[in-house]
Amino acid sequence: MRPPFARQALRKMINGSGIATANKINTSRRAGFTLIELLVVIAIISVLVSLLMPAVQQARESARRTQCANQLKQLGLAFHNHHDQYDYFPAGGWNWNTPPSYRDGHPEVGADQRAGWGFQILPFIEAANTWQAGTEVAVGQTNSVFFCPSRRSPQTITTSDNYVPPVTGSTIKRALCDYAASNRDGSGVVRRFVPRRFRDITDGTSNTLMIGEKRLNRAFLGSEQEDDNEGYTAGWNSDTMRSTQKTPLPDFNGLGDGDDRFGSSHPGVFISVLADGSTRPISYSVDSRVFENIGNINDGQVVSEF
Repeated sequence: MRPPFARQALRKMINGSGIATANKINTSRRAGFTLIELLVVIAIISVLVSLLMPAVQQARESARRTQCANQLKQLGLAFHNHHDQYDYFPAGGWNWNTPPSYRDGHPEVGADQRAGWGFQILPFIEAANTWQAGTEVAVGQTNSVFFCPSRRSPQTITTSDNYVPPVTGSTIKRALCDYAASNRDGSGVVRRFVPRRFRDITDGTSNTLMIGEKRLNRAFLGSEQEDDNEGYTAGWNSDTMRSTQKTPLPDFNGLGDGDDRFGSSHPGVFISVLADGSTRPISYSVDSRVFENIGNINDGQVVSEF
């Protein structure tokens, strides 16, 4: 039989242990979440995310639009540097099926160059190696400066070699382009065959469209469509030239192509670079007559607001 003091000590140990265990259990229960509380927290987080997403998307689009404008600025500067070196702007090339032309291994320039303005400005966008590498390399080599980040990353397609004369005789890879020069109507800064000069722009360089984003059907990006299959080197083709007699429209998903129009994946506007090298957004709601005027270098209609 245990002494009284031993029995008392044992009872204290048991009672103390029981209390501690109960406290631990109660504390554990208080620290957890009930299912209802968890669902409420999840609902609150979902609401916050839904409220923040539009702001995040707007911030991302703003950054992409700024990058697009910077790329167009580079293209405008390339046009100016081309003029500084040769005393004329790049020309619009010869035809959609005329590949970049070389003489004695060197790219031809001016009216002798059959490829379009995209090929002709390569030395002025840090792509002289591509320019000099020969037709097949030049046609298939992408350059990030030609692609709007709101629309796509640099992209190529492989098509039949329908060049005259043929380059490979079978298929050929073509690097695409998101920008086009003004204009397909023959009254713009970039003209077919024969290049223009600064002195030809009598309506003022700050009032005349030179390059801008082109409208595309997003449903067929990465596959052959009429205005996005010849690539950035294309001569006098809607891949690289657009009309100012048609008002600009945004990209779309559906049937058809960009319909020779300027446009973009940006909401409300497309980005342009004027003949003075400045960039500016142009609204899709621009007056059709005004848009035609800013595309024409010498119609006598000087437009300051558009």
